[in-house]
Amino acid sequence: MDAPPTSSARRKVARISTAGKATEPSPDAVLIRRTLAEIGPVADKVTSYFYALVFTGHPELRAMFPAAMDVQRDRLLKALLTAAEHIDDPDVLLPYLRRLGTGHRKYGTLPQHYPAVGEALIHALTRYAERSWGPETEAAWVRAYTSISQIMIDAAAEDELKSPAWWHAEVVSHDLRTPDIAVLTVRPDQPYPFLAGQYTSLETPWWPRVWRHYSFASAPRQDGLLSFHVKAVPAGWVSNALVRRARPGDVLRLGPPAGSMVVDHSTDNGMLCLAGGTGIAPIKALIEDVAGHGERRPVEVFFGARSDSDLYDKDTLLGLQRSHPWLSVRPVVGDGLAGQLPQAIGEHGPWNSYDAFISGPPGMIRSGVDALKRIGIPGERIRHDALEELAGVAG
Repeated sequence: MDAPPTSSARRKVARISTAGKATEPSPDAVLIRRTLAEIGPVADKVTSYFYALVFTGHPELRAMFPAAMDVQRDRLLKALLTAAEHIDDPDVLLPYLRRLGTGHRKYGTLPQHYPAVGEALIHALTRYAERSWGPETEAAWVRAYTSISQIMIDAAAEDELKSPAWWHAEVVSHDLRTPDIAVLTVRPDQPYPFLAGQYTSLETPWWPRVWRHYSFASAPRQDGLLSFHVKAVPAGWVSNALVRRARPGDVLRLGPPAGSMVVDHSTDNGMLCLAGGTGIAPIKALIEDVAGHGERRPVEVFFGARSDSDLYDKDTLLGLQRSHPWLSVRPVVGDGLAGQLPQAIGEHGPWNSYDAFISGPPGMIRSGVDALKRIGIPGERIRHDALEELAGVAG
């Protein structure tokens, strides 16, 4: 869903890095990575000091963050450091920054907020990166942050011309499938464009400014309704609110769609899908997408859970299998999901002509990617949500 980068954005990336895809890192990248290596062991202290500087210097910004900062206190700093780490890789950096820029609109972020954050970042690094810090390193960080922030500002401005900062969505149904898993269906207050396989960020009225990522559990529908599968997790503020408190009539807020785990309809490659737990939600959406396009490519789904009762959407999937002869669904039950699913796919195949899609806990995705590469599926044909985004799912 990201718009193509503008020429000005490309120039900004070029100013960050002149090395492009060269094997040798740029001088700025060398200096920045030295700083990152030094602050790694004291990241918690850097984060605390960074936010203290932001909130004491600019107390008006405190209202943009959750009341309890322990929920997502390190996300902003982590995002900035991740962007800086990739200054020599525009192919990774530009879409990442554009997603951040458009996604931060829902927090009320404005262009004038960026200098305050940048100032706090530099002061925090100055204090905790004493060995690697100096005039040249500071200049490298200033150049990087200036370019990073401008790309994000430009992306937000472009997105504002075509989309709201957020959507209000009324809960129209709440189906408790297990004691801990609910299927929610919501009605947005205005059209919500997305692609099957993508996800959104979601905020409840009970925890303002606390957002979590959830995948769409269906392909776009004519009635405009959206569905999500939510599992309540220990200490998960948003997930517990959605499973145990949300009821029809409640109004949630949705951020913009994100994610690139979508079907390439320009090919007829088979699809190998691995899903763990509520990770079946986007896989179900992909199946509906293939069916809606009238395609008959083979789609093989391995759906894993710790117990048979946790296969909460098994009947729906088996119903889809009966309706579509090109679809095969194989439930996989057992402890150690990260190892069970890769082992199961190894007993079938061959898969070398398939595109792979993986959705579930981060550990399962990591082991799944490794297993798929071992059986011959190239990395560029393995699709999954970014692992750093998945950190926001379980909350």
